[in-house]
Amino acid sequence: MTRKKNPSQFEDAMQELEKLVELMEQGDISLEESLKAFERGVKLTRACQQALQEAEQKVQILLEQNGQSTLEPFTDE
Repeated sequence: MTRKKNPSQFEDAMQELEKLVELMEQGDISLEESLKAFERGVKLTRACQQALQEAEQKVQILLEQNGQSTLEPFTDE
């Protein structure tokens, strides 16, 4: 069974990840706290990567349904 995800789950995870990075960059926490923050960051990163992969799959499915079966790379020009 696939779990339904809150639409803002990705954004929430990204915000928490940014806060963890800022906290660790400050260097004011202990080694143990840094390790816990790093572990949490890894979990958040994996969750974000999975959400992005799922979104990419949905886009691919929608494009195939509309007869556009090829994706083109995004260029920021």
